[in-house]
Order: sequence, then C-alpha cells, then structure tokens
Amino acid sequence: MTSEEPPTKKLCIEEPEKEVARVDPTEIAKRKLIVVLEDCPLETAKVGEDYVILSSDKHVRYLLKHKKDPSEYRPDILHQCLLNLCDSPLNRAGLLQIYFRTKKNVCVEVSSQCRIPRTFDRFCGLMVQLLHKLQIRATDEKTRLLRVIKNPINDHLPVGCTKILMSVKATECIRPSQIPQGHLNENYVIVIGGISKGKIAPDYTDREVKINNYPLSAALACAKVTSGFEEAWDIL
Repeated sequence: MTSEEPPTKKLCIEEPEKEVARVDPTEIAKRKLIVVLEDCPLETAKVGEDYVILSSDKHVRYLLKHKKDPSEYRPDILHQCLLNLCDSPLNRAGLLQIYFRTKKNVCVEVSSQCRIPRTFDRFCGLMVQLLHKLQIRATDEKTRLLRVIKNPINDHLPVGCTKILMSVKATECIRPSQIPQGHLNENYVIVIGGISKGKIAPDYTDREVKINNYPLSAALACAKVTSGFEEAWDIL
C-alpha cells in the first residue's frame, strides 16, 4: 500500500496577494500545535490466514473468544481523527504535528505530508504494515510518512510548551481559539483520548480543559481544536 504526497503549492511571484494561507514564514518555526491522541485501540492479531487490526465490527467472535471487550476495539476513532487532522488547513500550513499512542504503548509520529486512506479497510491495512515494519515510507522511499518512536512521548515534545488535556469533566471551559491568545508564537500540546468511553490520564499535561459543555467525539474535538487555532493564527 502506498501513500501519496500532497501536491506542491506553486507560488505566484507576480501576484503574491493570491496566497491561500496568510502565514509569515519567519513565524512558522516559532509556533506549532502538537496534537497527541492517547490510548488508541490499535492492535494486530492473526485471524485466519491474515494479520488484521482488531475491530468490534468485524472480529466480535475472536474478541469474545479471547475474553476481550469488543466495545473497546474501535480503531475507526483513530481513523476519523487522523482524517480530520491531516486534512486541516493548519496541517497544510505546516503548523501541526500529530502523534498517537496505542493502548499497547506504541508511539507513532505522523508526518504532515501523510495522506490517510479514505476507506477504513485501507487504513487498517496501512496500520498493520506500520506496526509490523515500524515505519511507512512514501513512494519515493525518501519521506517517512509514519514511524514508530521511542517512549516516553514527552521526550518528543518542545521543552517548556503548554500541555493541555481535553476532558469533558474539566472545570475550566474555553473556546479553542482562546487557548493561544496572548501567546501567539508559542507551541501548544493538546492531548485527546482516541477512545469511545472512559478517561485518559497522561502524566505529562499541565492543565485540563473542556471546549464544550457536552461530550464530544474524539474526531469532533480534533476538528474544533484545529479550527480554533486556525482562527487564532489567521490561517485561511
């Protein structure tokens, strides 16, 4: 399975006003939103003749046979989150870094050039390949689109940056666009649970907030966070 690199944007020298993202190139190196998806249920197993990503939709008998709770095996949540994050204008502008960690404590770095497969079956095939080979390269073999990295995840985060956990049970409620206000050139880490139920408890966050008084799916939380930072950082 291959992953395509995004088309290269052409700069128009004669008409610079037509540039899509109003981002000062000197500011790109100074700020970035880092999204970490925690506790993602991504586990491989040999079912029949093939290795698969275990899913509650397709492998209920296998999961029950091995005394596992099918409701906890929702890799589609990670798929939806990555689609929202990778497709965001924030990512296209080079201001987003994505990591995810599985329930088995496997940490993965996602390149901004990675284009996640649209169909769930192709996504699962890609994840099987990733977990077995520990990396996914682009068709040119030069760019690593996905790669397994060493724990702890905190070692890969910028020193001194603000690390925020998203939780519906947090007492502080804030609009996503208000998070970076007053500190527009800083790096921010937003931690979101890639799960359908329960609560994550990372040991590296400084602050806990909610962005809505109602429970949000992980995919919607990702979309609202990136949209809020695009508004705050004037990304069009």
